[in-house]
Amino acid sequence: MKSRARNGASWSKGRFLTRIAAVAVAAGTLAAVVVAGADDSAGRTGASVRAVADEAPGYAVEDFAYPLADKVLEEQGIVLKRGDGHIVLAACAPGTGQLEVYSREKSSVCFEVTGDSGWLTMEIPSVYGVKTNEYATEVDLTVGEEETSVDVPANSWKAVGESADEQGRPHLLVEIRTSK
Repeated sequence: MKSRARNGASWSKGRFLTRIAAVAVAAGTLAAVVVAGADDSAGRTGASVRAVADEAPGYAVEDFAYPLADKVLEEQGIVLKRGDGHIVLAACAPGTGQLEVYSREKSSVCFEVTGDSGWLTMEIPSVYGVKTNEYATEVDLTVGEEETSVDVPANSWKAVGESADEQGRPHLLVEIRTSK
């Protein structure tokens, strides 16, 4: 009895080793085929290999450019350049708490302000006044080579640009910054 058990265990162990050897040969063959396919992609016919990363979408990079700025320029003649999205051009509506910029050429231009702070660069010609909402506002204007920065307290109106200039020169509004 004992000899049969040893022979049976020995036979079973042999089958196991044979199976492992067969799997190893199959894996080696598969690896050779894959490598050959990779070599074929270098210009020969056969399987092609390409990086999966080539199909992935690219990274989104925020450039802070104002969306639809070309359309605003075409329709309203206002150049909107860049901003953080917390100051956006809006249709003027009384009693809505908008930030208002007064221009001799554009009448009034209104902005919705959100968040704790915001900034927007633009070009609005012939600016003469700013009416703020609940945000303290700083506006940057240029006339020729001169640059001027004016603080406008929250919930107030202030003469800026040509109405505050002794010579009455037309000022270009180039940036608005707000904070609560």
